[in-house]
Amino acid sequence: MMGISWIALAFVVAMVGATVGLGFYATRKAQTASDFFVAGRSVSVFWNASAISGEYLSAASFMGIAGLLMKYGYDALWYPVCYATGYLFLLLFIAGPLRRFGAYTIPDFAEGRFDSPMFRRIAVTFVLFIGFFYTMPQMKGAGVVLGAIMNWPYWVGIAVVGAVITFNVAFGGMKGITFVQAFQYWAKVFAISVPVFVLMSVYGGYGKNLGANSGHKQGTAREHELPYDRLHDVAYIGQDEERQVEPSAPGHTPVVARDVLLKFKGHEGYPANGLSFSPMDVTRLEFPKGVTFDKVLPGPFAKDSKGERLPFRDDYAPGLKGNEGGDGLSVPPGGVLEAHPFVNHDARTTEHYGSRAAKVEIKEQTTAVLKAGSPAPNAPADRAWLRPFGPLSAKHGYPLLYTYSLIIALICGTAGLPHILVRFYTNPDGRAAKRTTLWVMVMLGSFYVFPPIWGVLGRNAMPWLYANDTTDSIVIRLPTILQNKLLGEILSGITAAGAFAAFMSTFSGLLVSMSGALAHDIYGKILRPKSSPEARMAAFKVSAVAIGVASMGLGLLVETFDIAKMVGWAFAIAAASYFPLLLLGAWWKGLTKYGAASGMLVGGFASLAAIVTSMLLDKKIVTIPVTPLVRSLMEQPAIWGVPLSIGIMIAVSLLTRSSLPRDISMKMLRLHAPEEMGLSKNYIEH
Repeated sequence: MMGISWIALAFVVAMVGATVGLGFYATRKAQTASDFFVAGRSVSVFWNASAISGEYLSAASFMGIAGLLMKYGYDALWYPVCYATGYLFLLLFIAGPLRRFGAYTIPDFAEGRFDSPMFRRIAVTFVLFIGFFYTMPQMKGAGVVLGAIMNWPYWVGIAVVGAVITFNVAFGGMKGITFVQAFQYWAKVFAISVPVFVLMSVYGGYGKNLGANSGHKQGTAREHELPYDRLHDVAYIGQDEERQVEPSAPGHTPVVARDVLLKFKGHEGYPANGLSFSPMDVTRLEFPKGVTFDKVLPGPFAKDSKGERLPFRDDYAPGLKGNEGGDGLSVPPGGVLEAHPFVNHDARTTEHYGSRAAKVEIKEQTTAVLKAGSPAPNAPADRAWLRPFGPLSAKHGYPLLYTYSLIIALICGTAGLPHILVRFYTNPDGRAAKRTTLWVMVMLGSFYVFPPIWGVLGRNAMPWLYANDTTDSIVIRLPTILQNKLLGEILSGITAAGAFAAFMSTFSGLLVSMSGALAHDIYGKILRPKSSPEARMAAFKVSAVAIGVASMGLGLLVETFDIAKMVGWAFAIAAASYFPLLLLGAWWKGLTKYGAASGMLVGGFASLAAIVTSMLLDKKIVTIPVTPLVRSLMEQPAIWGVPLSIGIMIAVSLLTRSSLPRDISMKMLRLHAPEEMGLSKNYIEH
């Protein structure tokens, strides 16, 4: 979508209007501190399950999973599976005890469980860290959606959505967003399901599209007088004589059926400025404005607008054809870059050793036309896309380790997300909290059937999204390929509205959680413990505005990162900090405040540091040398972060047994005894 889609815009405006309207309606009932923080503890099971599901199904679920599965294939299925599985942990171990304790926030639980006001400060710190990590992908989703339907710059979408949600939360609190999030869950289910049924009726179902990528294909390439470079053992494939490519080649990639105009970022957008070409077939890109590359690996050569090859430069890697100017291969305005596979041979016997792909990095932003019949740059080959341990988990060479770490992060992280956990305080009692969790599992399972279908359809129908790293927008863009343009625009509008519901509901929950931590835990319990409920409500509104502005700023920094992967990092931090605290705090009375604090600080901050460093390495802001094993453990730290946190909690607690609260046995009874015994009472009553 290169122009403005007014129909899609109308759907988005309607969704925003419904969100704001419901927020104002519910705000009239939000008059007390209890309403703002825990919705008066009066939300029914069904509505609370709908609200939790609406809050949990973020941009990562609505857009990110489909985009990640299209981009990486089979490996990305772990995301929807583990997102839903995490609620089983909540159901079995955390939901009931947490509600019976009856706090407003998770830091309330931390202070009350250990009789330690100091622990509240540690707990608040991780509420903010996890929350800000989770807001970044929501902000990216906003920028992507408005960029797709309005052709606006990325930052405008962030500013518009961030302002609307911040306003809604600041004036409605928890009571104001509960009904909004419940409505948004059902809007998202409608938006993710109805358009895909229409698309499958036209382009075939999930099985048919998956089968189009599952056949083992022997590729053909053409060669002409293979000019060998004896120093590098490389042959450059020409265009006349046909030969069979060996089975060791990694397989075919999706081919575009028509010319497609693409926008590319420059080096400031790394890694989105990189192009990796097919090792099996010739790829042709025409650059109307010309282009210069920062980095080139063997394979491509350039032609001018008349089809003549540009002069060869010896200081390039073998096989490159470019002009005499610039630091890298340059293509003049109207010129064409042809990326040919190149094959390793023994220079004396011409024995074939396998094909490799050419790669380039664009220096300055430009546009290009991907010519019809070209394989999509950056698309993984069919065989790699379909099998486990593919492009996502195997990129650092330790796919099994990466996969297990991802599973641990997503499952344990779900049980440690503060903005989700705080919702259990809105149930009337612990039994209702457990029933709510069961319904959430049903609702999430129903939703997660659909995003993988979008990803599979997108690989075959819109493969050019691989080229400029825009697979995250597949849910918004795919309906526009329908021949009935009006129907395509309507369906795209429905998915755009659903995407808005996704990041608006999640961002709302994050703002409530983070604002509650600042207003209730820091202002109301640490800075002004004698403040009135009205003063805390005012602090809540100020905190919501401040956090909303900060979240918008952070969203501007993550345009090149995958939405679902960023959410996975937030889960990894939660898994190494809050999950051990809640699991051991609720089930092991021997956990002391020193053990819990030590485990949270070491495990949580170590995981946070590893993830931030990994992000900086991805952006080439940091260039420290690390081994592939260390790189994998940095990008997915849960496999060591969670055991580290739990181990430290247990070890330190055993050394500090004397610091256990005197009434620890009564506290454990409060957490686990049925409500009928009358032992459970709210830690916060006002």
